Amino acid sequence: MKSITEIIKEFEQPCSCGREHRTAVQDVQIGSGLVKKVGEILKKNGFPKDILLVADKNTLAAAKGIEESLKDFSVEYKIYDEIRVARMEHVEELESIICGRDIGVLSVGTGSVNDPCRLAAARQDKKLCIFGTAPSMDGFASYSSPIVANGFKASYPAKSPEVIIGDTTILAAAPAYLKSAGFGDMVAKYIGLADWKISSILTDEVYCEKVAKLTRDAVDKLMSMADRVTQNDEETAGEIFKALLMTGIGMSFMQNSRPASGSEHIIAHLLECVELRDGIIPNYHGEDIGVFTLLMLKYYNELADKETIKAKKENVDWADVYSFYGEMADDVKKLNEPKTVTDEVEPKVLENKWQKIREIIHSIPSYDDVYSAMKKAGCKLTVEDIEKSQELVDGCIKYSPYMRYRLTLLRLRNMIE
Repeated sequence: MKSITEIIKEFEQPCSCGREHRTAVQDVQIGSGLVKKVGEILKKNGFPKDILLVADKNTLAAAKGIEESLKDFSVEYKIYDEIRVARMEHVEELESIICGRDIGVLSVGTGSVNDPCRLAAARQDKKLCIFGTAPSMDGFASYSSPIVANGFKASYPAKSPEVIIGDTTILAAAPAYLKSAGFGDMVAKYIGLADWKISSILTDEVYCEKVAKLTRDAVDKLMSMADRVTQNDEETAGEIFKALLMTGIGMSFMQNSRPASGSEHIIAHLLECVELRDGIIPNYHGEDIGVFTLLMLKYYNELADKETIKAKKENVDWADVYSFYGEMADDVKKLNEPKTVTDEVEPKVLENKWQKIREIIHSIPSYDDVYSAMKKAGCKLTVEDIEKSQELVDGCIKYSPYMRYRLTLLRLRNMIE
């Protein structure tokens, strides 16, 4: 089986999509006992002698032995009690520490720990290593960081880490609920890939079959392992971590999140914004994502049952949309004025392409297949499971398409009579 490094090198060759595929990732290490070799790996990859280690108390405890491995480095620590939501304040705090210094950043943890590090390291042009402590999300190799600023969650162009390390002993021992969340985040790729391809046939958006296949192969592999996801098994943990990395590298190759997220992620982002506004700490990312993936699969399957459609120009009650967003309305206006994403879609083209859109939907696993796999993987499956009100979820589904300048099948809903 090819290593991730070998796959990255293959993508450096010219691609038929016309885009150069590059990633900052230079070294990926996945194996047992690697926590004891972190310092050695950083040295091999030319990291400075000064290192800022960023973690929270839980992730640092999970990475027992990492501090001893850094004995040849001068290590400064930024340890949070817990980061459940990555905020711009975290980014700015880290920037203030590393600004103007010859220092590398070592992020120990998963998403909400990694994301501020990714953006701070990009802004200050510092080397970054991510040491993953749980296979709970797909953003380890991502080029971007979803960050909450002024109550609005947006993805900021950041950087992929130069080095990624996954100790399979630690990954296998991660809490089962985090592994299940990682599975929920991965099955969302089916919706993301469908939305991406549908957009490409309706607009001029660049679509890369090679990158799409990279993501599809990774999620298909994980689907076949659904009944092993929550086990404390190093081989399984290593395969899951690799699959998660591949989707992040796919995002890096495209310099956007198209290969890994679609309407389901946008719904989750809006839900998080609403909850943060109301003082509620959101669930783990993959828990909500998995439930919204199932809801979108059911809706997309229902649309695909329509043999023909009658399309019309989108007619949006913007006053209603902005009323829902409240204090976030200005951010949403910037994404929809003076031009909104559906301006690029002609109703007649949508009608003519409908059979192709149906084929795309039918090319991904059905709601029933994904539900069965998620159940085996211990995922949360319903709105009740994630403890949200149906009214809130319905509102987020209705209004989420307007918080991104991105065409999805859900965004086309108002164009289909």
